[in-house]
Amino acid sequence: MSSSTPDALLGPADVRELAAALGVRPTKQRGQNFVIDANTVRRIVRTADVRPEDVVVEVGPGLGSLTLALLEVAERVTAVEIDDVLAGALPATIGARMPERAERFALVHSDALHVTGLPGPAPTALVANLPYNVAVPVLLHMLDTFPSIERTLVMVQSEVADRLAAPPGSKVYGVPSVKANWYADVKRAGAIGRNVFWPAPNVDSGLVSLVRRTEPVKTTASKAAVFAVVDAAFAQRRKTLRAALAGWAGSAVKAEAALVAAGVSPQARGESLTVEEFARIAENRNTGNDSTGNDSTGNDSTGNDSTGNDSTENDSTENEEQAQQ
Repeated sequence: MSSSTPDALLGPADVRELAAALGVRPTKQRGQNFVIDANTVRRIVRTADVRPEDVVVEVGPGLGSLTLALLEVAERVTAVEIDDVLAGALPATIGARMPERAERFALVHSDALHVTGLPGPAPTALVANLPYNVAVPVLLHMLDTFPSIERTLVMVQSEVADRLAAPPGSKVYGVPSVKANWYADVKRAGAIGRNVFWPAPNVDSGLVSLVRRTEPVKTTASKAAVFAVVDAAFAQRRKTLRAALAGWAGSAVKAEAALVAAGVSPQARGESLTVEEFARIAENRNTGNDSTGNDSTGNDSTGNDSTGNDSTENDSTENEEQAQQ
C-alpha cells in the first residue's frame, strides 16, 4: 500500500476541473462518462483482488480515476489510452496527485485492439472500465495477447456483463459467453449505479470477473477453428445445429456427421453447448467428408428463422455510452 494522501483520488469537483482545464467535453461518440466517486474505484480494486505484487494493465483510463486507485495497491500500472488529449494529460495527473508512485506508472497511447506488447514486466491482472462500444473485442484481444493475465475485472454495460457471464442454456448465452469461457472462468461481480459517472450514462453498468483457466480447454482443434464453430452456431441461433452449421461443414449432412462424432445431438442449438462441446465439434469437422449427402442448404423445419437474426447476439447492444474514467 502506498503512502498517498487521502485526497489523491479524484472526486466530482476534481474530475470537472480537470476536464475543463483540458477542454474535454464528454462526447457520446466515445461515450466519455467519467467515474467521479472514489469509493467506487476503490471497490473495483478490492473486487479485482489487486495485490501489491501485481502488474496491472488498464484500458481506457480517461482522466485517471481508476488509475490512481490501482496505483495505491499494485506494484505497477500500465494504462492504454486512445484519446490524444487524455493520453497527454494522464502522466501529469499521476505525478501531481501521487508523485511517490509515478515511477510505477506507464502509458501506452494506442488503440487497445492494436496493442501487441506492453512496456515493463508482463501484466498479471487486467482491471478496466472498458469502452462499451468495443468491450467484448477488447477483452478477448487482451486475454489472447497477454496470457500472463491471471485475473481480470472489467466494468461494462450491464447487458454485456450478463452475456459474458451467462451459462449454457441461458437466453443471453452466446458468442461472448463461449469465447470468454475459452480463456477463463467468468462470473458477475456486482453492479455499478449511474450516479457515479459524469455525465450519468443512459445504461446500467456491471462488473465481470474472469479468472484464467488453470488448464486450457483440452482439444486438438485450434482456437480459430473452435471460434469458427461458435460464430456459425450463433449466427443462426434459432436453428438446430444441423442446419446452423451446414455452411461451416459444407452441407447439413456433413454437419450432422460432425455433430454425431462429437457426441452432440444434431437437433441441439448452440445456446445449450459448453465451450468443450464446441471444441469437440471443431475436432470432427472432416468426419462427414466422405458422405454422399447433397443437402447443402442447411434447411431444417425445426428452425423457422431463416435469417438467423437474434437481437441477443447483435453487438450493437454494446454501442452505448462508453464508460471511461
